[in-house]
Amino acid sequence: MSILAGVEEADFTFLKNQTGATSGNLSVQIDKLCAAGYISVEKGFKGKMPCTTCKITPSGAEAFRSYVKALKEYISGKK
Repeated sequence: MSILAGVEEADFTFLKNQTGATSGNLSVQIDKLCAAGYISVEKGFKGKMPCTTCKITPSGAEAFRSYVKALKEYISGKK
């Protein structure tokens, strides 16, 4: 989510390289985030190669902001 929050969109290969996740693990995470409505996923092709592109949704961006806020409050000891 933090990667997608900072870019307009990202393809599967970019996300895999940035996270160091395995293809299988990343696929599962993408499916879960998509099912939750936090990201949108577009599957297509670049030339003859399959390409999966992910974008954060407005509700995903709001959920991520809330998560970051909660982490900051936890770290600082505030509620």
